[in-house]
Amino acid sequence: MVNQVVVRNATEKTLDKGLYPKTGQVYLLDDITNADYRQTVEDYILEQTEGI
Repeated sequence: MVNQVVVRNATEKTLDKGLYPKTGQVYLLDDITNADYRQTVEDYILEQTEGI
C-alpha cells in the first residue's frame, strides 16, 4: 500500500527541484527506488500537470 502523503511530498520535491537529503543533490524521479511509489509518483505528476 502506498502512502499518499509520501507520494505528494516526493512529487513536490521532484517538481520544485528540492534537495534530496541523502545526497544534497536535486531530487530526481530516479531517486525513488520502490517501484510502487515510483509508479504512483509518475501517475500523480501526470495528473497534476495535465493541460500545462
